[in-house]
Amino acid sequence: MTWQDLDKTIRLKIIGAIILVVGLSSATLIYLHAGRNSPGVLGYEAGEGRLYPINPEDSKQYLRDLELYGGKANVLADEFRRWFAGLWQGKSLAYIIGGTAILVSFGLFYAADYVLPFIDSETRDGPHRNGTDT
Repeated sequence: MTWQDLDKTIRLKIIGAIILVVGLSSATLIYLHAGRNSPGVLGYEAGEGRLYPINPEDSKQYLRDLELYGGKANVLADEFRRWFAGLWQGKSLAYIIGGTAILVSFGLFYAADYVLPFIDSETRDGPHRNGTDT
């Protein structure tokens, strides 16, 4: 039995399962190997039994300079930029990869179960439902 012999729904389900397994495996590996190291850390501050990194961007002088040169919008844009850049590192990257794998695979499962049968029934009925060719 070859790949072309399989039904379209079975092919979509196999592809969805592969995406789910590879995505969740990758997310698990990234999560387990993600370090706590942040680039550009000046030092660490102890509090509540934990160590918190001190970044130069968290200083009042840095925020004041940002606001002085660009206003409040500049401060908000910098916070958004740092948040968005942080999504692609460490454990948050693992969450994004895992979530994306789940969404894509379940989208393929949905398409295999509900969309393809609907499309196949439309093509069997002919070009138009009213029976005309135009």
